[in-house]
Amino acid sequence: MSEPLTLHDESATRRLGAALARHCPWSMPGARCVFLSGELGAGKTTLISALLTACGVREPVRSPTYSLIEVYAFDACVGVHLDLYRLHDAGELEQLGLRDYLHERALLLVEWPERARAQLPRPDLWLQLWPQEPGRRCLLTAHSPAGERWLAELPTELALSERA
Repeated sequence: MSEPLTLHDESATRRLGAALARHCPWSMPGARCVFLSGELGAGKTTLISALLTACGVREPVRSPTYSLIEVYAFDACVGVHLDLYRLHDAGELEQLGLRDYLHERALLLVEWPERARAQLPRPDLWLQLWPQEPGRRCLLTAHSPAGERWLAELPTELALSERA
């Protein structure tokens, strides 16, 4: 997507998360992987919470800032939320058992991927969020065929008023 979306409020951020959940290309091979970048408070966890809730997670979605990882089961799938903000060494990812989640029914959602880029799988989508008055902006970029397919579904889902 070459144009950033304007997300006027938290509700718009949640709608984007829900749209991403509805159009996740589960039929494509491998785990789905989404990177989210942006400063503290940019809306990364809000978007992830909405995405996982729309996937069917019934428990509260917590920020894994201190634990680094939270795992959620839904349907026959697993959502893996990683927050690498407090990662001290990229080798810590090995200790978290990330490799165990690289399968067909896994959705990896990684905040602060820049902190361990070489140890992470290639993202399907990379979302960059930044504050703007009002709300925030979000640039979505595909990095794989699955990501391209994912993005191709979104324009029909998102209200035109959210386009920048």
